[in-house]
Amino acid sequence: MNEHLNIGFISTRFAGTDGVSLETAKWAEVLKKMGHECRYFSGLCDRPKEISMVVEDAFYKTTEIKVFHDAFFSKKTRTEEETQWILDKKNYLKIEIKKFVKEFSIDIFIIENALAIPLNIPLGWAITEYIVENGFPTIAHHHDFSWERKRFLVNCVDDYINMAFPPNIDFIQHVVINSHAQHQLARRRGTSSMIVPNVMNYSKPDGGADEYNSDLRERLGIAPDELFILQPTRIIERKGIEHAIELVHRLGKKAHLVISHAAGDEGEDYSKRIDTYAELLGVHLIKAEKFFEKERRITGEGQKIYSIRDGYIQSDLVTYPSEFEGFGNAFLEAIYFKKPIVVNNYSIFSTDIKPKGFKVIEFDEYITDQTIANTLELLNDEELKNNYVNTNFELAKKYFSYEVLQTKLIILLENAFGLEARNGLAR
Repeated sequence: MNEHLNIGFISTRFAGTDGVSLETAKWAEVLKKMGHECRYFSGLCDRPKEISMVVEDAFYKTTEIKVFHDAFFSKKTRTEEETQWILDKKNYLKIEIKKFVKEFSIDIFIIENALAIPLNIPLGWAITEYIVENGFPTIAHHHDFSWERKRFLVNCVDDYINMAFPPNIDFIQHVVINSHAQHQLARRRGTSSMIVPNVMNYSKPDGGADEYNSDLRERLGIAPDELFILQPTRIIERKGIEHAIELVHRLGKKAHLVISHAAGDEGEDYSKRIDTYAELLGVHLIKAEKFFEKERRITGEGQKIYSIRDGYIQSDLVTYPSEFEGFGNAFLEAIYFKKPIVVNNYSIFSTDIKPKGFKVIEFDEYITDQTIANTLELLNDEELKNNYVNTNFELAKKYFSYEVLQTKLIILLENAFGLEARNGLAR
């Protein structure tokens, strides 16, 4: 029977410019090109209402969910009342998932990180139980795990984490984004997984500078003779933004360091720290989150809001000094927009990206005189810069493109439904 698959994406949120939401959009774009339909279940969602089901308690930042989450990850024992709260909330969310499946005739789940990192314990348990009770075909797309974050080590919910984050059960195909995660998942949960790296649509031109983004530098207060150095990340400690501040200081050029995203869900202390550090080093730091959103728009007051694409297009250099990344969306974006990039040699870059031959300014854990010399050389030599960015683009097109993603998705769907899934045929 020639029908499409109705694919149900589930996560705590599908909104904004976080890595999970962005990668979900890419998967959905490729799946729709393959002939399938995509639907969304989450606690916060910016997808069209007619294809979404929003259940507030699926989000991890609602007052009630956050209060219990903070309690769970601050002690080693929990009360009977806390256990009962988890049970009640799990039962409620499982009913909502059942409604989602029925309303949209869902054929298969793609769980986006909700079975990996325990931000919402009841949601992970509800998803796991529904899958087991219904033998429901599922692809669990894991971006990061609890064991990768120090703040999850002390807790009173290890029983739930071991059961559902992620679960080792039939009906689930596990997908990870790097080789380290694949090894750790096998060692800790005894389950196999497929590596599907983050991707970009390298076959689609970026559009380049245009009238809309032509005034971005001016709006940010960057003069024509000053460098626009972009830090395209959230303001959280593992992004290593102090390295970018030091780099800008030591370049000895008129420059502004522009951070595109706000602080994440880990507090404001680090944001205050980099403010102080930038002031000490005399670096012009611009926290530009109010200028950037997922898509361009004009506010009610007539002010332009730019997409992150505009930031890349207008920048001169991209800094990516992260100390840890699950993969590195910002790295792929910088390559897509053909920008030179300064990268801390974080572990996944070292094992999964660097061996493919990418040309970057690389440093190990701290900025050196050689880092500065290499950066200045690249900024001052147009031919060298073009060689770097064009080589990187071709490599990314080969290894991290939509075509690579489609090949992987075909395999996953064939595993679930047989060969007919290749052409978008339902069960």
